Amino acid sequence: MPRILAIDYGQKRTGIAVTDELQIIASGLTTIPSETAFTFLKDYFQKEDVLKVLIGEPKQMNGEPSQSAPMIEVFVTKFKTAFPDMEVVRVDERFTSKMAFQTMIDSGLKKKQRQNKALIDEISATIMLRDYLSRKMF
Repeated sequence: MPRILAIDYGQKRTGIAVTDELQIIASGLTTIPSETAFTFLKDYFQKEDVLKVLIGEPKQMNGEPSQSAPMIEVFVTKFKTAFPDMEVVRVDERFTSKMAFQTMIDSGLKKKQRQNKALIDEISATIMLRDYLSRKMF
């Protein structure tokens, strides 16, 4: 079975997570500089069979788009142009960064390690993917 990939796109960094081939387990893959996202994804799609890509949709508490939404919309438009055959699913990414930070605390990472914003982005993508998989199962 093909994998599902999740992207937590940001202005500087992009966190990426992926499922196993059975689409059961979500794991952090990497965090990359955002300007290299398309090069990375093109290479990854050539090596791995990916069914669909989840892209975070930033929203405010009231459900309105957040300040970063226009930047992400530009990314989504470019993504769909670069990979027209890839299914794109937008997912609500509210609270994923806070949940990622809490996950780091719960796992016992030291304060210096918790300041690693790249790790937060990767964990955020993993949380988006895990939540998507749990909704898909039921």
